[in-house]
Amino acid sequence: MAGPDLVRPEMILIDLDGTLVDSVPDLAYCVDEMMKHLGLPPRGEAAVRNWVGNGVERLVRRALTGELDGEPDEELFQRAYPVFLELYAENTSRRSRLYPGVREGLEALRARGYPLGCVTNKAMQFTDPLLADLGIRDFFGIVIAGDTLPRKKPDPLPLMHASEFFGSRPCASLMVGDSVSDVKAARAAGFRVVCVSYGYNHGRDIREARPDVVIDSLAELPPLLDAAGAVA
Repeated sequence: MAGPDLVRPEMILIDLDGTLVDSVPDLAYCVDEMMKHLGLPPRGEAAVRNWVGNGVERLVRRALTGELDGEPDEELFQRAYPVFLELYAENTSRRSRLYPGVREGLEALRARGYPLGCVTNKAMQFTDPLLADLGIRDFFGIVIAGDTLPRKKPDPLPLMHASEFFGSRPCASLMVGDSVSDVKAARAAGFRVVCVSYGYNHGRDIREARPDVVIDSLAELPPLLDAAGAVA
């Protein structure tokens, strides 16, 4: 149901990994192949699910240490990172899939005339091919990747940049994501924020981050916004 502060937005930004796309199967494959290349034991998909969400550099550091906030030996990282990048360039979308309800949700939002943008911490060299390969690139008027601007989420800069691009007011803009990073960026930018219940949040319930609303499918968002508009 619509939250008490949710209003019909002038613009909607949507996170990529964990919100639109389950990219972990490809990321986990690349992590494990990188580890094998280095003569180290593979980490497995379950571990990688708890490590994604802050860009591939952070993912590689986590894979090398087995810890969320660990810092590997820099020489080891410098050997590992190019291996991962090469692997992921060839495996950006081979195993990744849209979450159920994503295409339906995007089509319904577009039909209602909402300007849509995608804001992710993934580098653009991986973001554009992934969106294109899964057939959803054309839904977005702007795509802001982790290396598009000097700072990325949870910094509010990417959200503010998109707000300026679309000419929308931050107080009437909406961020849709799956992690505490999305919530922090939205709050700092003055956006409303809706989170999906199924994404990547380092194993923690996203409700702990106190987004305005939590939904189980992107397909739930258009009717939720219809209800918000009706009572606005």
